[in-house]
Amino acid sequence: MEATLPVCKSFKPASPGLFFGRTGGIKSSQCGFLVESGVNFPRQRAQVLKAGSSAKQKAGALGARCSANNIVVANRGERAREKILVANRGEIAVRVIRTAHELGIPCVAVYSTIDKDALHVKLADESVCIGEAPSNQSYLVGNNVLAAALSHRCTMMHPGYGFLSENADFVEMCREHGINFIGPNSTEEAERLAQEIGFPVMIKATAGGGGRGMRLAKEPGEFVKLLQQAKSEAAAAFGNDGVYLEKFVQNPRHIEFQVLADKYGNVVHFGERDCSIQRRNQKLLEEAPSPALTPELRKAMGDAAVAAAASIGYIGVGTVEFLLDERGSFYFMEMNTRIQVEHPVTEMISSVDLIEEQIRVAMGEKLRYKQEDIILRGHSIECRINAEDAFKGFRPGPGKITSYLPSGGPFVRMDSHVYSDYVVPPTYDSLLGKLIVWAPTREKAIDRMKRALDDTVITGTQLFMLDAWIYNSVHILFSSQDFKTGKVDTAFIPKHEAELQELREAQLQKVASAEELDGALA
Repeated sequence: MEATLPVCKSFKPASPGLFFGRTGGIKSSQCGFLVESGVNFPRQRAQVLKAGSSAKQKAGALGARCSANNIVVANRGERAREKILVANRGEIAVRVIRTAHELGIPCVAVYSTIDKDALHVKLADESVCIGEAPSNQSYLVGNNVLAAALSHRCTMMHPGYGFLSENADFVEMCREHGINFIGPNSTEEAERLAQEIGFPVMIKATAGGGGRGMRLAKEPGEFVKLLQQAKSEAAAAFGNDGVYLEKFVQNPRHIEFQVLADKYGNVVHFGERDCSIQRRNQKLLEEAPSPALTPELRKAMGDAAVAAAASIGYIGVGTVEFLLDERGSFYFMEMNTRIQVEHPVTEMISSVDLIEEQIRVAMGEKLRYKQEDIILRGHSIECRINAEDAFKGFRPGPGKITSYLPSGGPFVRMDSHVYSDYVVPPTYDSLLGKLIVWAPTREKAIDRMKRALDDTVITGTQLFMLDAWIYNSVHILFSSQDFKTGKVDTAFIPKHEAELQELREAQLQKVASAEELDGALA
């Protein structure tokens, strides 16, 4: 089966090793149209049955057509003609696909050669291999992603977070090609701005987060070197070396407000999240609401967040982030124009599916909520589960998952893309999933999270291991009087480094003793 590849003039040519052949689609040394899998999911089985004998035909990735194209969803109106390309991987891709299916909207997944058996690929209605394992040869190659969307007649593009989610050039390309994107300087100049702001200054990547592309310059003499480091790291991680500068506030709380806006000028917020527990500027634990905010301060910050979004005519979901100092003064930090990793805690206290609202707004619908309609109940906590080796500098720990049993019980949620026999690749972010709990009070939420962490089972081979450091540090957090009373800031982890080090050494000794015992028994 042949396909005509759309021409995307504004992007650079595809990465070396990729070419567009006569069979249609993107090819590489390892991928063409990779649909085979050892695990058949219900949606995949349904497609095989509908396809009949034609399923035996082979086609290139961009030339593929799935019977899901002909799905007609009763009583869904315009949604029956929509189709979303999910330009991401991992848990966020799974999250988007599930909500889209609840809305009756089919999805196309994109994946790299190493992700051919990933869960988002199995859950999607169609899938397209867009390149080799490195993200700069697949998920960051905008022309491949856009070509996949056009050839599969997608009407919408959901970027998730990271990768192309904050790439302005890619957003413009989508619009030029009629695809609805769901989401919205020189060294000398930078030095001058740093002097105006006053040292210390924080250098941050414009196109992403997660602590990458970020450096703290404490004095002028180190600024240029750190600026170049931040730009290089940002380019490698996000395909964009743009950075911005902000005044560094010593040991603040990180408070962010979730906003939602439509094209008719309506803007609301769903309260705040406290993301102060961080390691190397990367969030580890998030909770909502913040124990530090009074009703008056919450209203002031919420009003400021809504005003910021309204002032720029923002449309979609977004996060307005603030730094809160010990005196109760807050400072605007940045606005993330995408869905955040930690959005589930807001969903838990508001009973709103933010991905669904994001899609509805992108389709031109008016907000279904006024600010007075939004009632926040209880308390929610999220812990990130990573595949890292805590005893070797938090080095990513790829490998095969041999058993996976997420925690359950009332008001416990696990957002993850892993399953038994899934192979964690070494190429991408180490996030395996997010464990989220809700309870009527913060104290009860802490107890529930401790129990949920104890119940969670993830085992694997060789280098792979559940991040014991995060697991144990969370337990230390929960037993800390400062955490119990809500007295935390972004320096909380460094302040408790001695306790964590003792626990790491004890854990390492326990592992060594177990290995000695196994050797003796053998």
